Order: sequence, then C-alpha cells, then structure tokens
Amino acid sequence: MLENYFPILILAVVAVVLAFVLLTLSKILGPFRPNKTKLNPYESGMDPVGEARDRYSISFYLVAMEFIVFDLEVVFVYPWAVRYLDLGFGTFVAMMLFIIVLFVGLLYTLKKGTLDWDLNHFKA
Repeated sequence: MLENYFPILILAVVAVVLAFVLLTLSKILGPFRPNKTKLNPYESGMDPVGEARDRYSISFYLVAMEFIVFDLEVVFVYPWAVRYLDLGFGTFVAMMLFIIVLFVGLLYTLKKGTLDWDLNHFKA
C-alpha cells in the first residue's frame, strides 16, 4: 500500500529541490542594489504615516472576524441553496438555525458599536 505513495514522495522531493535550486540561483545571479528608496516601506501609493508599532483598536479585528464569519456563511449557504429541494426539511431547519445564530451575532456586534466608523471610537 505504501508503494502507491511513492510517486507523491518523489514529486514532493523534486519540488523542494527545485525550489531550493531556483532560490539559490536567483540569489547568486540576480542583482542586489539596495538604496534608500527601495528600502522604504510602500503601501497603496502613499507614504507611511506614524510608527509601525502603533496600537489599533480592537474594532478593526472584530470587523475582520465578522468578514470571515459572513464569508464562511456564504460558503455554507450557497451549496445548500443550490440543493435545497433535494435535502429535505431537516437541513432547512439546521440552516435556519445557523443563519439565526449568525444574525444574533451581528445584532450583538451592532449593539456594541463595532461597525460605527466614528474616528473618536477608534482611539486606543
């Protein structure tokens, strides 16, 4: 049975060796001419403002978590909606419970003011 995994092992070894060889070749053959402009941080066409170690409000992280939760909701709800008629009433109840739990979580975060984008709200 383990002989079935031998081609996968060979492929993994070839991939690791090839990656190492290509990284080494680019380090050896590629130009390295650092200067002040190249070493400056750059994001979205704007010069950085402030320190990189500034603290952010927890609201930024909560909004990101909400995005992930509702993104996952789409991943679960869309296939269910496509096969809705084939799955029966039990999956309908389970999906409604799932949506209700997410909706209660959204109401909770709305009540806490996570989605209020007032600048005074985000001061650490």
